Amino acid sequence: MANPTATFETSQGTFTAEIFVDQMPITAGNFIALVKRGFYDGLHFHRVIKDFMVQFGCEFSKDPNSPRAGTGNSPLGRIQDEHPPAHKITNAMGTLSMANTGQPNSGGAQFFINTKASGNSYLDWFSPGPSKHPVFGKIISGWEIVKNIEGAATDQRDRPKTPIQMIRVTVSE
Repeated sequence: MANPTATFETSQGTFTAEIFVDQMPITAGNFIALVKRGFYDGLHFHRVIKDFMVQFGCEFSKDPNSPRAGTGNSPLGRIQDEHPPAHKITNAMGTLSMANTGQPNSGGAQFFINTKASGNSYLDWFSPGPSKHPVFGKIISGWEIVKNIEGAATDQRDRPKTPIQMIRVTVSE
């Protein structure tokens, strides 16, 4: 059975990602459940750092200028960190990773897309040190849209000066 794909319609264009339900069922399942609830629709990218990542999924980012953007939780609560030992899916360029507070089991709705050409392997769950950021998907089309988002001019808080909205996210299973 093939993994589902997620289509992200943004104010900058559309991109698609494979969601790794086969390898990361908890994290991918959480993401899909939020998509099906329409949670991500209308939110804005709240953190964009060139040559690193673009972050999305905060409930408070419906207002792109909210001082709380980037601090929100998931309506489904926090999820258990997922670290399947048989797989070493790295934070390579183009992958989707679960954001967290830096504490174990603190992921929820926010995620980021790695944009650094050489990847961000120091964020991998299997890298030395405490829990990091498990990868649960990879961009399969529309990479140029992600790169356009990454290239947006940002303010001192790494927020795009011109808001970039996620119009709708859908999943085909």
